[in-house]
Amino acid sequence: MKLVQKTKISAAALALLSLSALSTGFLEVTPAFAKDTQQRPAVLNASAVAVADKYAADAAEQIFKEGGNAVDAAVAIAFSLAVTYPEAGNIGGGGFMTLYVNGKPYFLDYRERAPLAATRTMYLDDKGNVIPGKSLFGYDAVGVPGTVEGMWEAQKRFGKLPWKKVLAPAIAYARDGFVVDEQLAKRRDDAAKDFAGKTNFDEYFGNLKEGVTFKQPDLANVLTRIANQGAKDFYDGKTADLIAASMKGHGLITKRDLQEYKAVWRQPVEAKWNGYEIITAPPPSSGGVGLVQLLKMKAMLAPQFKDVPLNSPQYIHLIAEIEKRVFADRAQYLGDPDFYKVPVAQLTDDAYLAKRVAEVDPDKPSDTKSVQPGLGTSMPEKAETTHFSVVDKWGNAVSNTYTINGYFGSGVVVPGAGIVLNDEMDDFASKPGVPNMFGVVGSDANAIAPKKRPLSSMTPTILTKDGKVALVIGTPGGSRIFTSVFQVINNNYDFNMPLKEAVAAMRFHHQLLPPNTIFWEPYQPIDGELAKQVEAKGYVLKGQDFNGDIQAIRINGDTPDAVSDPRGRGVSRLIQ
Repeated sequence: MKLVQKTKISAAALALLSLSALSTGFLEVTPAFAKDTQQRPAVLNASAVAVADKYAADAAEQIFKEGGNAVDAAVAIAFSLAVTYPEAGNIGGGGFMTLYVNGKPYFLDYRERAPLAATRTMYLDDKGNVIPGKSLFGYDAVGVPGTVEGMWEAQKRFGKLPWKKVLAPAIAYARDGFVVDEQLAKRRDDAAKDFAGKTNFDEYFGNLKEGVTFKQPDLANVLTRIANQGAKDFYDGKTADLIAASMKGHGLITKRDLQEYKAVWRQPVEAKWNGYEIITAPPPSSGGVGLVQLLKMKAMLAPQFKDVPLNSPQYIHLIAEIEKRVFADRAQYLGDPDFYKVPVAQLTDDAYLAKRVAEVDPDKPSDTKSVQPGLGTSMPEKAETTHFSVVDKWGNAVSNTYTINGYFGSGVVVPGAGIVLNDEMDDFASKPGVPNMFGVVGSDANAIAPKKRPLSSMTPTILTKDGKVALVIGTPGGSRIFTSVFQVINNNYDFNMPLKEAVAAMRFHHQLLPPNTIFWEPYQPIDGELAKQVEAKGYVLKGQDFNGDIQAIRINGDTPDAVSDPRGRGVSRLIQ
């Protein structure tokens, strides 16, 4: 694997750019290879998007018709969802972006960071016990947001259109409003119960009702400043001042935290599987490592899977055995690579995974206590994230997952700005070894530290074959993210299901703890005779409210096939 090569700019050009930056207040760079993309002949007969709502799809279509590429469209989608999908779309959170541009893979980490004043024990009482809710609701739950910096970095490096143009759709949605649908209204009502008496949530979202046009003038002003000044406004301008002022006397984030935030270009996790190249998320996500482990281990167990029907009791058992080992590794080894040396190569090595596969019991669940991290001892988020997938006619692709963690994040809205702030601090191990709200545990690798990024499961993924994009996929779902992505890829490629059917098919989940528990979903429940047979194998069945909102695009020849999960309100669209 090669490290990402940064764009080289001559000293003279840099000096001119610096002078321009001083005069405009921010620096806008359009690298030469982004212009080269514009000159390339189209390789697909359409661009395509699979996004979380119709407003984002409309924004992307507008950008493509104005000559933008996949990155321009992705940035427009991200800002649009911050307005029209406020329960998860955001500028007050962070995320990961996997890109494939001009035949090369890239990965951008714009995950939130712990504030400088954060401490390892900040969510513990004087007896060392976790204080319920402190990392979930209110100002103390907020990490330093990264979304604006991430979008700025991606568009600056690879976009074709002017920055202002890609923000225009979001500004219009905030200023002129959008019509609230049933799902958003219900999520607002549910969230309001959690935030009641704890935050200022209802001051901003109390009038968000189904069928009503909802306008956000404060947010429109913020987006307009970001359009005019770039990321500088959010991290060192008026918006930064508003965020810092909202925190004073309540939370930990200061203007210095915002000024020091930077998105990071990282080396993506890459692996060969079934004739394809997998390009996916590296730490601080556990998702890419987990996805590669699942795909490789299932392939190694091909004899045990032979003639086993999809989603049969035996199939569910074998997948759970694999997942049990993946989550044991996740708990022990995964964390922020800037603070901890994550053994990615060892965890995805074929010889290591073959040893793990040899431990699988083909007949009954392995004893949970016997399943230990495989490398020895030397070496968590809520479901309410959102994902979108984009492919342009030149064959470039973006797979982006970003989050404010819970629906409407911490419930804190920045006064005068309308920005919903995340509750991402809950993704740290508040106390190593103690499960977080999603039931997963973490080790010292994911303990709280200033400027540290919390462990994530987000898994924005691109598959290529012979240097061309084959699949772009991702989903929200907390610790269910990479198991959901795995199942859809498996349905599509191993069972040859059309993408629409592969996305709609039943999904289930096991994560080591609670012991021998299989989680099922309301959309395709495990019930009746199937439930009896799974329980007879020694499993406990437990329902969950949410199991992903897959947004996927598969390329068939020169034609994209875009699919949005029927579980959500997503929209998939081809743009000629």
